[in-house]
Amino acid sequence: MNPREITEQNELQFLCEYACLSKDTKGRQRDVKKCELRTDFQRDRDKILHSNSFRRLKHKAQVFLYPTGDHYRTRLTHTLEVSQIARTIARALRLNEDLTEAISLGHDLGHTPFGHEGERVLNELNPDGFKHYKQSLRVVDYIDKLNLTYEVRDGIVKHTNEIASTKEGYIVRLADVIAYINHDIDDSIRAKVITEDDLPKDVTEVLGHSKSERITTLVSSIVKNGAKEIKMDEDVKNAHDKLHQYMFDFVYTNPLCKSEERKVKGLIEKLYEYYISDIDRLPFEYQELSEEFGIDTAVCDYIAGMTDSFAINTFEELFIPKGWNGIS
Repeated sequence: MNPREITEQNELQFLCEYACLSKDTKGRQRDVKKCELRTDFQRDRDKILHSNSFRRLKHKAQVFLYPTGDHYRTRLTHTLEVSQIARTIARALRLNEDLTEAISLGHDLGHTPFGHEGERVLNELNPDGFKHYKQSLRVVDYIDKLNLTYEVRDGIVKHTNEIASTKEGYIVRLADVIAYINHDIDDSIRAKVITEDDLPKDVTEVLGHSKSERITTLVSSIVKNGAKEIKMDEDVKNAHDKLHQYMFDFVYTNPLCKSEERKVKGLIEKLYEYYISDIDRLPFEYQELSEEFGIDTAVCDYIAGMTDSFAINTFEELFIPKGWNGIS
């Protein structure tokens, strides 16, 4: 047996009855020769990790717009934290860790520059709407053309508001929320927007008094309930929901935190209008996408793929006058 076949055999022996086995994948959109070293899900993980869209996540905002401090999360560090939490749960429940990791690494590839504010603006501009989870699937299918397995694609597109077809996909959905609430608290404390003592006392009594304690409580609650039904204990879930609401009220809609986001709308609108008015202004590969999916979708594809800094620099290049240096 080659290394892939040995791994597939090990999955049969070790993983629980609810796990998605690599050998049972529903396959890819285009058939390819099997890798001798890696399972299909391991191969998908590597495809995502080496993609252009994954690298660009390091320059996309998480909760704070275009942060200047070195320690604030970006969309890339968020993704890595989701992956770590999801893999811990999958390993403890004897589910497929490779599938879980692949979905985790790919779940936010479709996020726009400037976080959810960029997403809201594109959703208003595009006649067909815009959702980052649907865009993540477009990224792996049509932009980076990764030709992933059905199970990874399913987990990516359903990580926000649908139930994935696999237990591994649902783990990523929970890990995503666990990660962003807790690291956003950490970033908000660093930014002096809130303090640890500001968090609701009835919540911290249940979940813990630090990021580490809260994540441990949440993960342990999921693991304790087993793989048959991926869920938290009711008291833990209620505390987690209340913490989410607290963050919405005091951070995600905080006028001080979001003061610069009002500028995002004008910036993205100008870029959208610029490219929509002349398709030849788009890079060639996006012109090709416009022929198949329409110009609105192609323009959204291009803008959504921009990093915060690239969007700002492009806006300045197109719309901000430069100083006169004379003719050289």
